[in-house]
Amino acid sequence: MLKTVKSINDECPQTLFIQMSKQCSKCKKSNAIYLRNYSGELLCKKCFIKSVEYKAKRTLSKFSMIKHGDRVAVAVSGGKDSLALLNILKNILSGVNPELVAITVDEGIKGYRDESLNIVKCFCSSIGVENRVVSFSELFGLSMDNAMEVRPSEKISSCSMCGTFRRRAIDQLAESCGANVIATGHNLDDYIQTFLINLFAGDVERIGWTYPEPIEYGVGGLKKIKPLMEIYEKELVLYAIHLNIPFQAEECPYKDESIRSAFRSHLNNLEKIHPGIKYNAYNSILKIAKKLKSTNNVIDREHRRCLVCGRDSSGDVCSVCSTLNLLFKKN
Repeated sequence: MLKTVKSINDECPQTLFIQMSKQCSKCKKSNAIYLRNYSGELLCKKCFIKSVEYKAKRTLSKFSMIKHGDRVAVAVSGGKDSLALLNILKNILSGVNPELVAITVDEGIKGYRDESLNIVKCFCSSIGVENRVVSFSELFGLSMDNAMEVRPSEKISSCSMCGTFRRRAIDQLAESCGANVIATGHNLDDYIQTFLINLFAGDVERIGWTYPEPIEYGVGGLKKIKPLMEIYEKELVLYAIHLNIPFQAEECPYKDESIRSAFRSHLNNLEKIHPGIKYNAYNSILKIAKKLKSTNNVIDREHRRCLVCGRDSSGDVCSVCSTLNLLFKKN
């Protein structure tokens, strides 16, 4: 069930598990298993796990992501990020009032999604968290495989189409659970990649939407949060492996159409040569996003409604309705 680390992180397993004779920089008691290159810290297993959970807790607090009485829907796909997020929130929110529910979207990708659905179901059961699932077919009348068959390929990529549907599915599933906060497993690498995708696509205003301080949207006043956005992707891999969290490492069969993979590879190469460069980029992007968020254009676009479905939209017709129109028109 657990695939090789190399396939999901562009890192060979040996770079994640560093067997050292040196002591942990934190506790000074146990041998270090991880060298955090950007800080120079040597960390033992216990201190490494605590450091990852502390970073998430600090991010939650810094951006006021969760408040007393919130019901949090954690978007769990079966990958290492989302399962690590669920485990972290379960640990750090114990004794606090927010309620947790795991929500999962079944895109309908034959030979890929079934494994992850089973992983999520078993893991949620093992830690005592409710798991609810919704499929593209239920919500949109066709699966991702169906959409790929009928799409006008020159007009829309697989990742754009899937991302559009997934975001809507997550919103609607969270609403059906009575949740007012949606937590996603986006990490620091994801955040930088998203910035670059928006920048190279010329969609500068959208960068303002990525500032992590949550804003309510929709009729039910949903908020989206990213508690892992200050944690490196490879550290979440190591966190999941050391805690024996099972996860699906097999990559989506449609991923090759995304430019995200190219940015990931390039940034990983830069980080190897210049440890900490991702953190520097993250801090710069955060400042840019905060400036853009404060502009009237971003605020105005946040409160527009789709003329077809009535949900939040950046234009007269939302991306979901536009995409469905293309697909069914083609069909």
